Amino acid sequence: MLRTIHPIAGVLGFLTILVFWTSTLYSELFATHATVAAVKSMIVSGLFILVPAMVIVGASGMTLGRRRKDVQALAKKKRMPIIAMNGLLILVPAAIYLSAKANAGSFDTSFYIVQVVELIAGATNLTLMGLSIRDGRAMTARRRSARKQRSQ
Repeated sequence: MLRTIHPIAGVLGFLTILVFWTSTLYSELFATHATVAAVKSMIVSGLFILVPAMVIVGASGMTLGRRRKDVQALAKKKRMPIIAMNGLLILVPAAIYLSAKANAGSFDTSFYIVQVVELIAGATNLTLMGLSIRDGRAMTARRRSARKQRSQ
């Protein structure tokens, strides 16, 4: 069951962050302040999908990989705390702050500084999560190959 839930939660988290990131970038570059405010509000609402997905992927990953010592599993274990801390300490607070500022119509210097920090942190998490997805797929392929060779 965890082998099914883990990749679904991981991809859901990755895609949610990707939608947040691209929506932010697009609205900031090409849309009105009203659209930026709407996007920021939707991102805060979307945290109710993202945060549980990330908790599930983290907990299931720790359970699935607790005894694994291979290079890919160790790399995933190293990345997950960075992803989690980046999300909890930078991305969630920034999303809430930016939503409040945008909804108040306060597009000042502090808004744009936090916006840049949020985009960098989001790109970092997308990169780290993408690497973990790649490693997870490789681990699954290796396990399937080994299982296929044993059955022959």
